Amino acid sequence: MAPRAKQEQLPPPTTPVSMADLARELGVSMTTISRALSDHHSIGPATKQKVQKLAKKLNYQPNHLAAALRKGKSKLLGVIVPYIEGRFFPSVVHGIESAASKAGFSVIICQSNEDAAHERKNIETLLSAQVAGILVSVARTTNDFRHFEKVRKRGIPLVFFDRTMDNDAVNSVVLNDWKGGYQSTKHLIDQGCRRIAHFAGLQHLNIYRNRRQGYLDALHDAGLPQDEELIVYSDMTMEEGADAMRRLLALPNPPDAVFSAGDSSVLGALQEVKRQGLRVPQDIALAGFSNEAFTSITEPMLTSVDQRCEEMGQATVRLFLELIDSAGGAYTQRQVVLQPELFVRESSLHGANSK
Repeated sequence: MAPRAKQEQLPPPTTPVSMADLARELGVSMTTISRALSDHHSIGPATKQKVQKLAKKLNYQPNHLAAALRKGKSKLLGVIVPYIEGRFFPSVVHGIESAASKAGFSVIICQSNEDAAHERKNIETLLSAQVAGILVSVARTTNDFRHFEKVRKRGIPLVFFDRTMDNDAVNSVVLNDWKGGYQSTKHLIDQGCRRIAHFAGLQHLNIYRNRRQGYLDALHDAGLPQDEELIVYSDMTMEEGADAMRRLLALPNPPDAVFSAGDSSVLGALQEVKRQGLRVPQDIALAGFSNEAFTSITEPMLTSVDQRCEEMGQATVRLFLELIDSAGGAYTQRQVVLQPELFVRESSLHGANSK
């Protein structure tokens, strides 16, 4: 009987084969392996053939990330979002990933969970990963922006989207939130509403401040009073929306409409209106902001402002690519402004459904 052929000991399938494994097997240096795999002119044809044959046999897969980091040319793009639920941020991230992939970049996604301290840790994590750039939408509790200066001092492109710093010297992609607030309020005015309340978010965030200003300007242009009694400031949750609606309906002269700077809070308002036996839009008209998926399945469906989510993500990556293309050259910081679209649904058609 013929002797059994000696079986080679291969690494377990779950263990990736490294250049060190190839070097050890062939008794050469890792430099020789690296150069042979990259077809370097300093390595002879015979050695290249041996290395490539063994690499194929052991299913060696090059670690492109490690190579990029060694060369200081990472193809990683860091993204920080406040949260990754609902429609807006997942859709923005989808747009970012789509555009980044086409440009040859992979994406690392971090959540700040609306916490400034966690956002600072996200920055440190991404800097440690030697990302090629950082795209960020700031947390609700971020008031101090010094951690972003560390990014810029390292020469890493930094682009804000949606929520940004109040600084002309930053690159950002934003929605025209003022216009969205103005359009929504004007729509309610056109429906015959005259006492329009506003659910406002935290005013240190550009998005909520601009939406509130759009609301106030629409009232002013229509000759309607700006009543601070009708503006409720909150974190824009469904529970706070319900509580705000309860307080507004208890006023001696309650509002006939609400424009909310977010959809979750206007959903809470809708539930409270129904709980009190009132009708939407006949007794009170409602309009929100963000065009979340649930706005088209509530009863009645909710009017809301669409934020061009995927387009925002794609535009953010394009701005990042402009920054790296201009490295070492003249580049002026700029803000890309997207235009909102008002989706009118039954909840705000006060005039068409009046008593």
